[in-house]
Amino acid sequence: MRVITWNFNRRVSRLAEQAFALAAREPDVVALQEVTPRTAALWAAALATIGLPAVRCSLDGADPAREPARRRATGVLLAAGALADAPEALPVPWPETALAATAGGVRVDAVHVPNAANGWVKVETLEAVRAGGPRVLCGDLNVPRREHPDGTVVSFARDSRERLRPERGERWDAAELGVVPGLRDLGYRDAFRTVHGYARREPSWTFRRMAGHDGGWRLDHLFASDDLEVLGARYHHEWRDEDLSDHAALEVDLRARARRPASA
Repeated sequence: MRVITWNFNRRVSRLAEQAFALAAREPDVVALQEVTPRTAALWAAALATIGLPAVRCSLDGADPAREPARRRATGVLLAAGALADAPEALPVPWPETALAATAGGVRVDAVHVPNAANGWVKVETLEAVRAGGPRVLCGDLNVPRREHPDGTVVSFARDSRERLRPERGERWDAAELGVVPGLRDLGYRDAFRTVHGYARREPSWTFRRMAGHDGGWRLDHLFASDDLEVLGARYHHEWRDEDLSDHAALEVDLRARARRPASA
């Protein structure tokens, strides 16, 4: 199963090019973030043409009067050849930020964690993600601040010198670290780090004013449960460099692990 997760940054004018880039990678599942009511319909049509006619969007049936409206204008989308209902969705505070469905017998959860500008809803969303039970969790998680070559991870609860910010404190720190890297304690694999380790920083979102890929953060992730083998993982930085989005898409190839025969 090839999964591509991408925060495509609401770029309606580049949608045809975005869809063409996705089609060239022949994904089995696509998870998109920052979908709007307008782009959801356009994406459904585009994805159908590349063999992914089953589309679900978290904005379907969403409360149009949800507040704060300006900060809750987008949702997430899942597409595949066929999708089935999944058990109850992650209990996130803003329902439009998460979506679950089953593709090829595998439950996939797409999530867009609100950033720190939204205050404690970010913490509450991360806590809900850790409490959930997907087999594949992917999306723009808006964490972490920093990853060191030895695997040490620093959250956005800390400042640039890695000191805990008193206005955020221990709960914020624990919520971020409980997902990246903490989902590994629950039996999940960080797909990219499983393949490549921590030697490369690999930011998926970078500052426009900086050349190359040195300034920014690795915000886009895919975690897979231990019964799924990670065969490959890569960021499509070229899509960001071509200004198709301000995020690089993450592509991951997965395969179910062979079951061991029961002992006699």
